Amino acid sequence: MKNKLAISWLFYIAALYDGVLGLAFLFVVKSVFEMFNVTPPNHFGYVQFPGALLIVFALMYLAIARRPIENRNLIPYGILLKVSYCGVTFYHWVSTDIPGMWKPFTIADLVFLVLFVWAYRSLGASSRAV
Repeated sequence: MKNKLAISWLFYIAALYDGVLGLAFLFVVKSVFEMFNVTPPNHFGYVQFPGALLIVFALMYLAIARRPIENRNLIPYGILLKVSYCGVTFYHWVSTDIPGMWKPFTIADLVFLVLFVWAYRSLGASSRAV
């Protein structure tokens, strides 16, 4: 299948992206907020827990990247993560604005969302052809 390699690369990139963000928000969260000149929350645990979850998702993306057809059933969870993040951040961006630090992540996650849907549909089409 010609799309399998592209889908594998997509999920390797997603794993790297979410993994690096997760590690940053888990271990150097104070530095991240200072770098972007954003007031942090009153407790870093509010950011560290989502950072840990991003690492979990990164591990899931690695599983998908290694065996996309066999792990197609995991892709909807990645889609739901991106829908959740984009839904919350776009809502606040439009209604009250959000710090600039979060906007590139929102755009990146929207791109991943579209590509994850494409991957899921492509893998579904290939499994029906077998």
